[in-house]
Amino acid sequence: RFVLAVGSAVFDAMFNGGMATTSTEIELPDVEPAAFLALLNSLRCSSKTCSPDPFTSFAALLWGCSSTLKRVRELIVQTRAVLCLVLFDFSYRLFDEPQLASLCLENIDKNTSDAINAEGFTDIDLDTLVAVLERDTLGIREVRLFNAVVRWSEAECQRQQLQVIPENKRKVLGKALSLIRFPLMTIEEFAAGPAQSGILTDREVVSLFLHFTVNPKPRVEFIDRPRCCLRGKECSISRFQQVESRWGYSGTSDRIRFSVNKRIFVVGFGLYGSIHGPTDYQVNIQIIHTDSNTVLGQNDTGFSCDGSSNTFRVMFKEPVEILPNVNYTACATLKGPDSHYGTKGLRKVIHESPTTGAKTCFTFCYAAGNNNGTSVEDGQIPEIIFYT
Repeated sequence: RFVLAVGSAVFDAMFNGGMATTSTEIELPDVEPAAFLALLNSLRCSSKTCSPDPFTSFAALLWGCSSTLKRVRELIVQTRAVLCLVLFDFSYRLFDEPQLASLCLENIDKNTSDAINAEGFTDIDLDTLVAVLERDTLGIREVRLFNAVVRWSEAECQRQQLQVIPENKRKVLGKALSLIRFPLMTIEEFAAGPAQSGILTDREVVSLFLHFTVNPKPRVEFIDRPRCCLRGKECSISRFQQVESRWGYSGTSDRIRFSVNKRIFVVGFGLYGSIHGPTDYQVNIQIIHTDSNTVLGQNDTGFSCDGSSNTFRVMFKEPVEILPNVNYTACATLKGPDSHYGTKGLRKVIHESPTTGAKTCFTFCYAAGNNNGTSVEDGQIPEIIFYT
């Protein structure tokens, strides 16, 4: 009783207030035994050993344990993003704790991929899904968000004992479907996934294809406002002034080191394709923090080329944050026939925004070590695609 009274204003009133109970047995009908045990352990432990698990957080909110809530707030930024989805339900929708709810959503913004890929993502309710999809600050490509929402809809169909078919997926998604920002996808991403999912109507598919391919772009019913780092328009820089042939591949990565003068988000590379006509390549792309050798973003994927000397887009799964004046290594490992390559490379490339005039300066250096030959002067990885 002493521990509970000290830790909770609710229990203090129950034991010591004007209408304090004298019963030796007290029933707590609104909390699971595991949650109450977690709360009791939390009240008895130090902040260093307190873990912001959903049991503790739920019980702390229910019983007004301010000290436990404080530790939950301090530790929430370190916890798993999928757990924050659960805590968001507890803290905001059920218990009106906007500060804790805001911390949960900020954590989800920073770790969106972890949150949507976790098994527990499909267990959240529709209101929580909508609250997440409404955010402008999610750090993930829209096509991956769509794939996660489809997984959620399949689980929801099963919960409602509905047949898992496109019509029912659309039905259970309700408002959530309109919050997917299809115009932010590339035409390739849209064609390979959403357009074939059966969840969109034929009219919606046609209108989005028109949006991708014609100018002026027709109005679509879906939000086209960029999320998170992907504000404004997509930008790209090219570091070569001339294209030649041929460039061979034997399993070694092509690498180039670079830095920028301002914070940007890299979303992909432009790569050269085959000199032998239409060909498919397999490729692994990476961005590595040079000093620590930490891989910050990667994707195992492929691309098709038409035999021209054009570049072909290869995208990361999520935007990769690039900080100013920090060295990074762009890496591409291709499997396929000899390709075109760039020459007369530039050590510095400046991109100027046509609307604001803001300048983003890229500086390139040779990446020593396991390198297929790419350098500042010539080689692969001619383009970096980014948002400012």
